[in-house]
Amino acid sequence: MEKISIVFFGTPDIGLKSLEHFYKSDKFDVLAVVTQPDKPSGRGQKLTLSPIKQFALEHNIAVFQPKSIRKEPEIINALKELKPDFFVTFAFGQILSQEVLDIPKYETINLHVSLLPKYRGANPIQRAIINGETKTGICTMITELGLDCGNICLTYPIEITKNMNCIELFEICAEKSPALLEQTLIGLKDGDITPVCQCKDGVCFADKLKKEECKIDWSKSAAEIHNLVRGIYKCPGAYFDFQGKIIKVMETEPLNEQPEGSVGEFVRVSKNGIDVKTGNGILRLIKVKPEGKGEMFARDWANGIKGGK
Repeated sequence: MEKISIVFFGTPDIGLKSLEHFYKSDKFDVLAVVTQPDKPSGRGQKLTLSPIKQFALEHNIAVFQPKSIRKEPEIINALKELKPDFFVTFAFGQILSQEVLDIPKYETINLHVSLLPKYRGANPIQRAIINGETKTGICTMITELGLDCGNICLTYPIEITKNMNCIELFEICAEKSPALLEQTLIGLKDGDITPVCQCKDGVCFADKLKKEECKIDWSKSAAEIHNLVRGIYKCPGAYFDFQGKIIKVMETEPLNEQPEGSVGEFVRVSKNGIDVKTGNGILRLIKVKPEGKGEMFARDWANGIKGGK
């Protein structure tokens, strides 16, 4: 079987397993990688390579890093000279022009981490959990100029369990993506897959998170706050203010109780955690990360502070 040649577009960790899969497979030939420019990070603001670039350099794969690929004809021409069968995009982070989309012999295929048309856009994993979804998935689609609106090739459903956080869901999506991408590219090349137009019902968007969304609003229900904590776990994390300090909340449990007291009040501290009155029910704080300290059990943090909330 003649190898299928691809150029892989991606930047963060979530696409790394897929790139590794293509590189190691005897069915594919990775001609090049396209990733975002190196960005400064940390206290020293040192330039940091994306995980995709790091892998490419370690395996002698050509790397292109456009600031905006639509406006860089030299890179576009270089990609044309490669004459790939497919472009594969997975969390690349830039919008492609029609000129770029037309380069591959077959198609430009995108792996999206939701079951389209639900959660088009930048944060489908986090938004699905924040909104209390019990099911999501991954899908492959033909990339078009609009936002995640292309025809669907294949889908793979994923259950969101009641305590699953965004990092756990991220890892499942990353793990399941290589096989779906391989099946898609081979199926399209062989004519075994007929992409299907997205239905118009159920379209919704996964907008980027705003900083103010991360602060806990205790007037919301315990279930809603629990979903927020899971949905932005460590990325960047839900928090509340306590005596002038930021307290990040790492793990919670909603309880079906309606206690007396004010919303946001610590109504009980036990070996199991800190129980907080919300707009509907109690939210038990199990693990927290106080400002300037490491992650700890909420009960241990409570034992180390004086006074109430």
